[in-house]
Amino acid sequence: MPFMLPDADLPSTDTRPHSRHGRRRMQPAHEVRARRRRLLGWSIVGISCLLMVNALVGDHGYLATIRAQREYDALDASLARIRSRSQQLRDQIRRMRHDPTALEEAARERQGFIKPGETMVIVKDPPAPGGTPGK
Repeated sequence: MPFMLPDADLPSTDTRPHSRHGRRRMQPAHEVRARRRRLLGWSIVGISCLLMVNALVGDHGYLATIRAQREYDALDASLARIRSRSQQLRDQIRRMRHDPTALEEAARERQGFIKPGETMVIVKDPPAPGGTPGK
C-alpha cells in the first residue's frame, strides 16, 4: 500500500480565507430592507442636523440675522439722531439769516460780546465739597 498523507497536510486548492466568519451568510430580504431603512433614516437625521446647525450659525444663519438686525437698529437710531441734529442746525441757520436778534444772541453767547453800557459778570461754580482746590 502506498504511503498516504492525512487530508490536513494536503495543499489546499481553496483560495478563500480559512476562518470561521470567512463566508458571508445570505441574509433574508426583509433584513436587508430593514438595514437599508435604518441607514436611510440615520442619514436623513444626520443631514437634517447639519442643515439645522448651518441654519443656526452659518454665514447667513439665524444668529447672523439677529446680529445684522441689531446693527441695523443701532445705525437707524444713529441716523435719526443725526437727522434731528441736522434739522436743528437748519432751523438755527434760518433764524440767524432772518432774525437779527438771534444773530446778536449767538454772538453774545459764543464770543462774550456785550453792548455799550453793559457790565459782564462771570459767575464760577463753587468747588465741590472735599475736592482739591485748583481742579
